[in-house]
Amino acid sequence: MIQQSSANSEATADEKKHSGPQRIKKLAFLGLGVMGYPMAGHLAKAGYEVTVYNRSPEKSARWVQEHQGSRAETPALAARGADAILLCVGNDDDVREVLVGQHGAMQQLSPNALVIDHTTASATVAQEMARSAVERGGAFIDAPVSGGQAGAENGVLSIMCGGAEADFERALPLLQCYGKTVELMGPTGTGQLSKMVNQICIAGLVQGLSEALAFGERAQLDMQKVLKVISQGAAGSWQLSNRGHTMIERSFDFGFAVDWMRKDLQLALEEASKNGALLPVTALVDQFYAEVQQMGGNRWDTSSLIQRLGVRPPSSSD
Repeated sequence: MIQQSSANSEATADEKKHSGPQRIKKLAFLGLGVMGYPMAGHLAKAGYEVTVYNRSPEKSARWVQEHQGSRAETPALAARGADAILLCVGNDDDVREVLVGQHGAMQQLSPNALVIDHTTASATVAQEMARSAVERGGAFIDAPVSGGQAGAENGVLSIMCGGAEADFERALPLLQCYGKTVELMGPTGTGQLSKMVNQICIAGLVQGLSEALAFGERAQLDMQKVLKVISQGAAGSWQLSNRGHTMIERSFDFGFAVDWMRKDLQLALEEASKNGALLPVTALVDQFYAEVQQMGGNRWDTSSLIQRLGVRPPSSSD
C-alpha cells in the first residue's frame, strides 16, 4: 500500500477544506434592486469577480462604479464563463425571463455552474428552473431571503435553501457573504415553501401590531413608553422593535413594499389551495393590503397596514 507523506496529506486536506471558494471565482449577478444591489456588493467585497446585469442599465453602471466589477447588457452575456449565476428579481415570470428567456443566462451556462435564485417565487418555478439547469449540465438552489433592505446592506440576511446537499455546500461560501443564518431546508422548492411560512407569519404579526398600536392611540396612551415596556416582554418581536416607532409616526417610505408583500401572500395562498392548508387570517390580511394599495400605498412599507385603522391623533405637543 502506498502511503502519502504527512506534508502531502496536510496539503490534500487543506485543498479539500478550501475547494468551494477556489472552484467558484467568477460570478454573474442578475437583478440590482434594493436587495440585489447590496448582496452583489458583498460578493465583490469578498473578492469574487462579479459581472452584473440589471434591466435598467443606469443602476448596473452605478454598481460597477461603486464596486469595481463589470456589467453586461443581457443575462446571457453576464453568465458567460461564470462559475455561479445568482439572481434576485421580481416574480416567476422575471425568473424565467432572465434564466431561460431569449437572452437568458442559461444559454451561457458553464459546465457544473451553480444557479442560485434569491427571488421570492413559487416552488413550481424553482423545480422548473432546476430541471433546466440540470439538463444543461449545471445545478440549482432556490434561496429566498428574509431580513429586508437593512439585512441585505448589513449582510445579516436569513436564507432558506432548497436543493441537493452537495450543491448547497458549494453555494455556502457565497451565501455567507450576506447571510447570517443560512439553512438547507430540503430538496428543490423547500426554500420557497419556507419563505411562504415566513411571510404568513409576518402578515399576522403586522396586523396584530397595527391593531394594538391603534388601540393604544385611541386610549390616549404614551405609545413610545408602551413600546419600550412591551418590547421587553412576550409581545416583543422584530416587527415591534424595528417598525413600532415608525408606525406611530406613520412613516412608510422605506422597507418591503406592499406590492411585493401581496405577491408573496398570493404565492402562499395558491400553495395552500394545493396542499389543503387553511389560511383564513392570511387571506384576510391580503385583502387589507389591497385596501392599502387603493389608498395609494403600493410602495409603502408593509407596516402601513395601520393606515387602515384611522388617522393618528394629534399629540399633546402638536
